[in-house]
Amino acid sequence: MVIEETKIPEIKIIKPKVFTDNRGYFFESYNQKTFHALGIENNFIQDNESFSKKGVIRGLHYQLSPYAQSKLVRVVKGKIFDVAVDIRKNSPTFGQWVGVELSDENKHQLLIPKGFAHGFVTLSEYAIVNYKCDELYNPEADRGIRFNDPQIGIDWLIGLDEAIVSAKDNVHPYLKDAEINFDFGTTY
Repeated sequence: MVIEETKIPEIKIIKPKVFTDNRGYFFESYNQKTFHALGIENNFIQDNESFSKKGVIRGLHYQLSPYAQSKLVRVVKGKIFDVAVDIRKNSPTFGQWVGVELSDENKHQLLIPKGFAHGFVTLSEYAIVNYKCDELYNPEADRGIRFNDPQIGIDWLIGLDEAIVSAKDNVHPYLKDAEINFDFGTTY
């Protein structure tokens, strides 16, 4: 397993070691002992799966502290462009984003820590996405930021007129108006 840094150091790309032969392939997507040895101390307690058609944008989602979630995202089938946005006040990278292509072919995963909003767009005909969370879903703490916020300026790799977005995600506030209780340098 290899961990690759991104332009925002807290966001990590995880590249598992894949074993292939004439039967197919095998890889370990998560091993707590291995992750801890690599400095990733999250204890994941909830697994989620979503199915999305081509052009679907989900996000940008986060939960307020003390219910904030770190996520480990991977694609079972298809291809997505996965995005994390720094929403930690006073962070030198506040409002900046990292985008990574995750697919069933590359088998990469994205580790998104607490203090970041998360979203993705489906690039293939459909995508099945799994993500582990280190905190349970809490509807009272559930928040979002508008996916097309010009202050953030995410390049979603598709025309936004082609995007399929839920009514809920379409009315999230922009970053400047969002309820955020994360501060840079604070452990959650």
